[in-house]
Amino acid sequence: MKIGHLISGVNITDPQLQLQKMNIKKNAILINQGSEYLYEYFNKINCNYYAFNERGVGLSRNNALMRSTFDISIMSDDDMVYVDGYLNKIKEAYCRFPKADVILFNVRIHDKTGVHNKVTKTGKVHFWNALRYGTATLTFRTSIIKKKNITFSLLFGGGAKYASGEDSLFIWDCLKRGLHIITVKETIADVYNNDSTWFKGYNERYFKDKGALFYALSPLFYRLFILQFLVRKRNLYTAHYNKNTVAQLLLSGALEFKNKRDNKKK
Repeated sequence: MKIGHLISGVNITDPQLQLQKMNIKKNAILINQGSEYLYEYFNKINCNYYAFNERGVGLSRNNALMRSTFDISIMSDDDMVYVDGYLNKIKEAYCRFPKADVILFNVRIHDKTGVHNKVTKTGKVHFWNALRYGTATLTFRTSIIKKKNITFSLLFGGGAKYASGEDSLFIWDCLKRGLHIITVKETIADVYNNDSTWFKGYNERYFKDKGALFYALSPLFYRLFILQFLVRKRNLYTAHYNKNTVAQLLLSGALEFKNKRDNKKK
């Protein structure tokens, strides 16, 4: 079983040092979005390094995915540091759950409020709990992802038109195509959310983009997504916005996305 990383980064100046900082042991495809076009191969850990003068995290992830020949691909960002023994943990989980197409592992998120675990129990992922997990938790059998023609959205995520959500859409598409997704509470990495290249705070654009994501996920149930967001994510907006303002921003973003999508179909 060959396991390898698909790494998305921005403005990386020393790719080999970057791999060392992330504690990556072997097998990687590193995509750097910067100001040049460049290819290098690092034999020591079997890493193919590509630099592109372009922007969009979905595009970056797809550039890595299309080149992946790993049996199991690990989605990685450049703010992650993998724990010792993580490759064995991943291999053991896929051996333990041979029917799993996608396994989401725990990562510890470090931010200003403390340390937070993303996966706290082992279990099955359904539509109703799929949106709580991000790319940092994501591993999958590469062959089934390619067979089902599942890719990352070019409209959503850092550097794209809509600021986030390419990970949610990817996992959602996996479920829609009948893939078996599970969570495993084993920790494989730490994520250090300090200064994001893309995230600019919980402003009006954030909420409008979130509304667009809800419509992209489900044109039928986007209003339910908006409602649950208003209830479950109150802590994100109550300091600066009231609930009605946020509801209007979410709905506005959803309807703008709908209108643009409908106009393209004409």
